[in-house]
Amino acid sequence: MAEIAFKSIHHHPLITVHSDKIAPRRIWACQTITAVDPRQEKKSNSGLHLNLPQSLTNLLHLHLNNPPHTDRHQYTDRNLLITGEKMTPTISPKEEIAAKWREIHGSTDWENILDPLHPWLRREIVKYGEFAQATYDAFDFDSFSKYCGSCRYNTHRLFEKLGLHKNGYKVTKYIYAMTHVELPRWLERSFLPDTWSKDSNWMGYVAVSDDEESRRIGRRDIVVAWRGTVAPSEWLEDIQGKLEPIGEGDVEVEHGFRSIYTSKSETTRYNKSSASEQVMKEVRKIVSLYRQRGEEVSLTITGHSLGGALALLNAYEAAASIPDLPVSVLSFGGPRVGNVAFSDELHRMGVKTLRVVAKQDLVPKMPGIILNEGLEKFKQITGALDHVYTHVGVELKLDTWTSHYLKRGFNLPGVHSLETYLHLVDGYSGKGSSFRSGARRDVALVNKACGMLIDELRIPECWYQHANKGLVCNAYGRWVQAQRDIEDIPSPCRDAPI
Repeated sequence: MAEIAFKSIHHHPLITVHSDKIAPRRIWACQTITAVDPRQEKKSNSGLHLNLPQSLTNLLHLHLNNPPHTDRHQYTDRNLLITGEKMTPTISPKEEIAAKWREIHGSTDWENILDPLHPWLRREIVKYGEFAQATYDAFDFDSFSKYCGSCRYNTHRLFEKLGLHKNGYKVTKYIYAMTHVELPRWLERSFLPDTWSKDSNWMGYVAVSDDEESRRIGRRDIVVAWRGTVAPSEWLEDIQGKLEPIGEGDVEVEHGFRSIYTSKSETTRYNKSSASEQVMKEVRKIVSLYRQRGEEVSLTITGHSLGGALALLNAYEAAASIPDLPVSVLSFGGPRVGNVAFSDELHRMGVKTLRVVAKQDLVPKMPGIILNEGLEKFKQITGALDHVYTHVGVELKLDTWTSHYLKRGFNLPGVHSLETYLHLVDGYSGKGSSFRSGARRDVALVNKACGMLIDELRIPECWYQHANKGLVCNAYGRWVQAQRDIEDIPSPCRDAPI
């Protein structure tokens, strides 16, 4: 098919616990860090072909220019790692939002709280975005590891290792996916013969809010976070754009996305059941448990890139099979998934979707760069648009040029990076507004796996790496691949009790 295969080159948050008492300088210098895919710099060797995908791919190597040296922000002092001690804390306060949870969850399609962006909504968007980011940060991209394609940590340790435990959620289930469609480099595989799985990859997880967080947000919230893929340029070449029917009526979705969501095989260890079956079994169990306790339950599904597409398929299935469950989708840089009938059906079922997109990002424009919902204005000429891709829900459009911290120029990996998205959300106030001065999220995170930050900040490009590329010195003085703790070795049966 045509898919996405995104290199870790854009998504990776800190694993250290953020603290109001720890300066960004010390966080950067002392943390334990995870691997970035070493193949991120590889170039295509497919030859010179005069086609649109290849031409667009070549643009990725254009030089990035710094914006003019005017109107700079306080972060552009001589050295961010030093001046960081003088900055505001990176952790935003947690207000009690219980009284407004339905509006924040999208019951009114975020009317009157999106422009200008309400601070409560901004913090919730960032919270769920960081849940999606965790699917990249904990993913093992190392082809020399026999666990390549799996999660580095078990369900009990995931949030602790990534510094997300203060959000008040607990991971209960890992999701694994495979596909019967050939997707170049989507399925990350180990070079070693004794790999943990030759068919499946870790694709995300299910989590649920704890008692304290549930009181703050006004309900028991179930989160499903879906991982995207890794090489942005492959979006241009691998999207097939083939719609196929799903459900009843005229509803159609992209063939490759649906394959990842529904594929399974009895011969596999981790996908005897599909990603769809795994996630829905867990969601139904959690909903039943807390409804029996008399609690109100919501489902929030988040994902970046391919993860945003899988989030919509997940929402479609959940809304169709679990009555009266408030379902919302928060996607970042997600592509089109289905036709007009698919969008209409999600709306009819009450699924609320907030699509966060960057103006300069090409991925949300696919598939259907030409044949899309924009043709609606010509409906009298073209007739019914049953087989044309269309976006779903409400759009929050960001612009990388509003941030004085970011370089200007065409950089698809950097623009599409989820960390870039979260930086822009944190600085967004409303349409036409400048980057807000009260943004608290650490700007250094943007450069974890790309080079989008201006040079004056002195933040190294792609600084987020695993110590010694994963090698350790053993008792004999030999440098060898590190062995995982037994509890972090993938297991299809090991999940956290609720």
